Amino acid sequence: MGSDRLFDGSGVISKRDFLKLSAALGGIVALGGPVSVFAQSRKRVSIATGGMGGVYFVIGGGIASLLTKYAGVEATAEVTAASVDNCKLLGAKKSDMGLVIADTGYDAYKGTAMFRKPLPLRVLTLVYPHMNHVVTLEGKGIKKVSDLKGRRVSTGAPGSGTEVIALRILEAAGLNPDKDIKKDRLGASESGGALKDGKIDAYFWSGGVPTGSVLDVAASPGIKMVLVPHAELVDKMNAKYGPIYYKSVIPKKVYTGVEVDTPVSAVANLLMCHQDLDEQVAYNSLKAVFDHLPELVAIHKEANHITVKNGASGTFVPYHKGAAKFFKEKGFNVPV
Repeated sequence: MGSDRLFDGSGVISKRDFLKLSAALGGIVALGGPVSVFAQSRKRVSIATGGMGGVYFVIGGGIASLLTKYAGVEATAEVTAASVDNCKLLGAKKSDMGLVIADTGYDAYKGTAMFRKPLPLRVLTLVYPHMNHVVTLEGKGIKKVSDLKGRRVSTGAPGSGTEVIALRILEAAGLNPDKDIKKDRLGASESGGALKDGKIDAYFWSGGVPTGSVLDVAASPGIKMVLVPHAELVDKMNAKYGPIYYKSVIPKKVYTGVEVDTPVSAVANLLMCHQDLDEQVAYNSLKAVFDHLPELVAIHKEANHITVKNGASGTFVPYHKGAAKFFKEKGFNVPV
């Protein structure tokens, strides 16, 4: 790769920082195919994450470190194409755990949208939220999602969690994504570049806050970035797709030049597994994570969102039996 920075819309990490991260995690990151505990005699655990530049990869690497140190397994963070890919890897038992955005996980469990049949997935814990961004520039005249009609808009990379959410937001605003907009399908960094270059009018991104590629747009000279509010669409989205989305706010000044709080839709991220994952491995893994959260926070601040209460707050996909045991000991009953 020619650049000295690695991009995956959910964040940005330099090659130098990646090497530091790899060293900090004891080298437990992998660029090859997943190695599943189901196919091994030893307790090796493969965690499907995302691209090397993203929050999924960093958080997943941190979780792998904790599991290796405290859960009695050898855990590895695997580079993947993120949520949809991770669900398929879990369903095929090619990975043991994976980070998945909740709406994609729900679709996989139900066998809807891009999943032709239900996958036997279970929740281990909720982790951190994804804020759904609709990014444009001042002067475009885009004040609400319905103003995107007739505009050129990037809805995210093909098959990505961002694309799933973008199409649902557009639909809730009364727009037909195939007819009412000129649709591009770009990743976050490509979308940001296209917006700055005047090639598109707006783009969608679902990710942690702040997201590196959005920070880059906001900090670019000669333009003023605007976030489009859309929290009012959450009820319509949930009425059709289930109780997955919730209203949240991207605080002002998170991004340079954004001077007002922006009400948006949000969705949780899940740590998921196959229903057949060993119960003791699941239990020990959660104990390792929650007993040593400060170590995970030191790797990435999004881990500040991870608490036992939040972890037990999922209701739309059943929890794994080992996770249910862990949360019951903490005073929380979760669906199984």
